[in-house]
Amino acid sequence: MGKLRDQMVMEMRLRNFSPHTIDAYVRHMRSFSKLFGKSPAGMGEREVRAYLCYLRDEKKTSWSNVNIAYSALKFFYVKTLQRRWNVDRIPYPKVERKLPVVLSSVEVKRIFDQVSNLKHRAILMTAYSAGLRISEAVNLKVSDIDSSRMQIRVDQGKGKRDRYTLLSKTLLENLQRYYKIYRPREWLFPGRSYEKPISTKVIQIAFRCARKKSGIKKPASVHTLRHSFATHLLESGVDIFILQRLLGHSRLSTTSKYIHIQRSNLKAITSPLDLMQEV
Repeated sequence: MGKLRDQMVMEMRLRNFSPHTIDAYVRHMRSFSKLFGKSPAGMGEREVRAYLCYLRDEKKTSWSNVNIAYSALKFFYVKTLQRRWNVDRIPYPKVERKLPVVLSSVEVKRIFDQVSNLKHRAILMTAYSAGLRISEAVNLKVSDIDSSRMQIRVDQGKGKRDRYTLLSKTLLENLQRYYKIYRPREWLFPGRSYEKPISTKVIQIAFRCARKKSGIKKPASVHTLRHSFATHLLESGVDIFILQRLLGHSRLSTTSKYIHIQRSNLKAITSPLDLMQEV
């Protein structure tokens, strides 16, 4: 794409898009151009529709990734090329509403017990105990741990928003043991070089290995720890507005999905099959 790519990236940077979003958009534009073998500037609605169908029907990609591709293409044509976007001809794919996988407290502990590496275990415990995204956990700095106020500062989380979340007493004790051995400087969880944080891929691999060793069959990922944090807090009686702030959600509707999966809503309900046995 050359100059068009540079122009698109500049437009995204001016709008303060995250590096992750910029990379995703550029990746889709590159794939779009490669599929048809020509510049996106010379293409239009027909190719856009064909590309979205190609992602879903041939690549078997998720609907969420199709939506990212849609947003990337729309941004390119509307903001970079200043073209009109026909929403009737190129409809936005309907989002699938799936409830997240949640681990029980016992299952979370079983996974932690299978992580032998002290740094990896500290990162996973931090993600769960504070409800962090994996990117937020690995990008923590030593100065973000406020033990005097028992808070963790999340610097520029998703949506470019700062927030404070919980610092667990148990986590603090584990971080203190970790600190004595690793002696981190700026980044709390540095990679091989102290100048950069550890890679998220390393932690994802560590989690998958631990889950497999624990014998847990649920399709859980590191992000499942965040879902579990939210659900466990709701079940313990934490107000949903407080949970919204801890998670860093801009909309309450995003947080409210956890209401549908908290077990306390179901514990007091008796199945009609059980009632039948009492007749």
